[in-house]
Amino acid sequence: MEKSTNFMKLLVTGGLGFIGSNFILEVLKNNPNYEITNVDASLYGSNKMNLSEVKNIQNYKFVNGNITDKALMEKLILENDTIINFAAESFVDRSISDAKPFLDSNIIGVFTILEILKKYKKKLIHISTDEVFGSLKNKTADEKFRFNPSSPYSATKASSELLINSYNLTYDCDCVITRCTNNYGPRQYPEKLIPKVILLAQNNKKIPIYGNGKNVRDWIFVNDHCNAIFEVLEKGKSGESYNISSKYELDNITIVETILEIMDKSLDLIEFVEDRPGHDFRYSLDSSKISKEIGWKNETSFEEGIKKTIKWYQENQKLYKNISDSALENTPWKN
Repeated sequence: MEKSTNFMKLLVTGGLGFIGSNFILEVLKNNPNYEITNVDASLYGSNKMNLSEVKNIQNYKFVNGNITDKALMEKLILENDTIINFAAESFVDRSISDAKPFLDSNIIGVFTILEILKKYKKKLIHISTDEVFGSLKNKTADEKFRFNPSSPYSATKASSELLINSYNLTYDCDCVITRCTNNYGPRQYPEKLIPKVILLAQNNKKIPIYGNGKNVRDWIFVNDHCNAIFEVLEKGKSGESYNISSKYELDNITIVETILEIMDKSLDLIEFVEDRPGHDFRYSLDSSKISKEIGWKNETSFEEGIKKTIKWYQENQKLYKNISDSALENTPWKN
């Protein structure tokens, strides 16, 4: 992330989560002229320890609150220049079990922000997902590809994008959308595949893999994603969307085997379990637009990124000591 000469007050929503916390740390480390207010509802995917190292930094402030709280959000938006919306319910399994929280956060929360933006000339950068395009057998989705979400989670993310586009066209709201492939790296909640595998393997516990493990995702190291968001913050155009990908497409079983090999653990820890409903086979994003128009490129190879990630979780297990075994081993859509 390059240093910026701009002065800006950022309102980051969901900054105690995985990507949001990494983004805040990267910006504060590289751009001391930025001020950041982090509003987070401190729900299950949040971890206050993710930002323990910024407690005494003057240009950082934390506010406990929900993006559906219009009075709070109006106050915070008025105090800042740009909103970067990371806040979302994001775990597909949980959306299958109970879709209501996903509608509340991913649709009503975005609607709340947009209603405020109608009144005030502020900028919104909304963080979306490759899952809005659904499962792709052999194609790669560019920014104009048709939406085809499969899960309640991805359907709410697609809905929020459509809302944002309508407010940009109808009310001239200054909005930009980014969509990214699967992130991995430090500070990710352990229900997700890579941290789950690392933490279970560290304790020599069985590692559940859905179906035959052949589902394919494009994996990007979280710092590369954060750098892309920062570039969009500085150079992105209102009304545009930007896909962000690494071109490291790997199936789940390869991911798990790679982690076990690096950790010198037995493949016998792998346990294939019943697949989840509507499990998309493959996601793939074309990120040539952000490369050509903004100049961003992915810098971290999967081999380098996964080694950094494993090392970080091994050195920071205390951050997850209160996570129950059920969060690591169970399938939430069955609970």
